[in-house]
Amino acid sequence: MSKRNNYISWDEYFMGIALLSAQRSKDPSTQVGACIVNPRNKIISVGYNGMPTGISDDEFPWVREGAPLETKYPYVCHAELNAILNNIGISLENCKIYVPLFPCNECCKAIIQSGIREVIYISDKYKETDSVKASKRMMDRAGVTYRRLHTPLETLTISFRESDI
Repeated sequence: MSKRNNYISWDEYFMGIALLSAQRSKDPSTQVGACIVNPRNKIISVGYNGMPTGISDDEFPWVREGAPLETKYPYVCHAELNAILNNIGISLENCKIYVPLFPCNECCKAIIQSGIREVIYISDKYKETDSVKASKRMMDRAGVTYRRLHTPLETLTISFRESDI
């Protein structure tokens, strides 16, 4: 018997972990996850967008529009920053971060400062915003590479049915 042929690639695996982490987000409109991996393909940390630790998910707003302090934006911690902060003290030098959505400029600063050297993403739907333009400008200057994940996969299904295991 030979090995199975339809297994997922490392990139698909780590992006799958980022997408699974996103499912922990309470944000009703945008769920984002992140997975940080070292050069030996070991997962260092994961994160998702949500309120900071100790802040109730029920006491702060989740809306996108309105007066600034009545929206989610000043309160929510993005997935990339959460993954960096969730790290238990292992160096992030030369690591990669997998994120479904291209990082904003604030997360980009944390990515650069932490020593992460590559960003792998699925969507760049905000590429025309100043935030993403600033991210790319900073990463280009800092030598952080970024690339879109190219995969033939459209979905990755996880089953909890005992019969599927």
